Amino acid sequence: VQLQASGGGLVQPGGFLRLSCAASGTLLSVNNMAWYRQAPGKQRELVARITSVGTTNYGDSAKGRFTISRDNAESTVYLQMNNLKPEDTAVYYCNADLREVGANWRNYWGQGTLVTVSS
Repeated sequence: VQLQASGGGLVQPGGFLRLSCAASGTLLSVNNMAWYRQAPGKQRELVARITSVGTTNYGDSAKGRFTISRDNAESTVYLQMNNLKPEDTAVYYCNADLREVGANWRNYWGQGTLVTVSS
């Protein structure tokens, strides 16, 4: 079982990006899915979280600009980021509670995708 994130890159201030993260493997069920980020010299922080039924919550930095969504059929979580600012520059990590066939629930981290906001 793994989480594979993609979609990061270099974008100008005011621009947008869409991150994707797909869970793969012998999955039985997927519960909460989330995005975190870690900027250089800072602690990892929650960006947004979405439950299996679509309830969302956002970190203060993401409110009004970012939207988290998911496709349960594809076990994929998305993060639409609009009006990006230089302070959004960070490595973005997806996180999910997954249950593999024959195993208990576990929390997994993806490998991270770098978002750089710069002119």
